[in-house]
Amino acid sequence: MLSCKEVSHLVSQAQDRKLGIAEKMQLELHLAMCKGCSNLRKQMDFLRDAMRRYPLADDDTHTDR
Repeated sequence: MLSCKEVSHLVSQAQDRKLGIAEKMQLELHLAMCKGCSNLRKQMDFLRDAMRRYPLADDDTHTDR
C-alpha cells in the first residue's frame, strides 16, 4: 500500500497528467482508508477548479505606484 507521502505526490501529479490504471487503483484504495489524504485531494481539486475560474488579469491592470 502507498504511504501518505506517496499519495500526496500522486495527487499532485494527477493535476498535471493522466495516471495509469495501477496508480489509480493504488490511489483510490489508499484514499478509501485515509481521511487525511482524502481531504488533501478534495482541497487540491477545489484549488484547481478555483484557479480555472479565476479571470486572467490584463497586463495594464497591474501598475506600480
